[in-house]
Amino acid sequence: MTAFDDSFRQQLRELFVWRRDVRRFRTDPLPEGALDRLIDIACLSPSVGLSQPWRFVIVEERARRDAVIEDFKACNAAALSSYSGDRAARYASLKLSGLIEAPVHLAVFADKTSDIGHGLGRATMPETTEYSVVAAITAMWLAARADGIGLGWVSILTPARMHDILDVPASWKFIGYFCLGYPQEECARPELERADWEHRRPAAEFTIRR
Repeated sequence: MTAFDDSFRQQLRELFVWRRDVRRFRTDPLPEGALDRLIDIACLSPSVGLSQPWRFVIVEERARRDAVIEDFKACNAAALSSYSGDRAARYASLKLSGLIEAPVHLAVFADKTSDIGHGLGRATMPETTEYSVVAAITAMWLAARADGIGLGWVSILTPARMHDILDVPASWKFIGYFCLGYPQEECARPELERADWEHRRPAAEFTIRR
């Protein structure tokens, strides 16, 4: 079994600290093969029953990207209307996607009907299929940061519209839409924390013992 020393563990922690949900991208394209390499790393993630349920859709066509952007704008406007007063003003000031600037758009789905893995581990918790895909996304996120590539998760979208826009099987569950590219800036603090929307809380606040 490969041993990792204290220096590696410290660097690994720094990678976690510096991972950001990026919204402000440069328009420079990624190097040839960079996205394929990140997807390869994502596919090394654990999955329930070795089901490998992740499905990656690289969105290159301009019309499809534009349709995603329009859906984001509509959903974002609806979200803004749910706030009032100072909170609405602060929400309006946030940059919540990098869809226009980012050179790469990637949609990720979970295939809930695949027979890969033969159903192992999903009898009582079928949602572990989706959890497995999120684990793969996390691996990609960290690998991207190690390469100096930013990744942003755009969650203000209509899942059903993503199926229509991207023409994927109805049985696939939409997990997330991601922008990838080189960030305009690097910061160890989340952008929402810097905008005073929320702050990171200590682990003890979320930990109980029984």
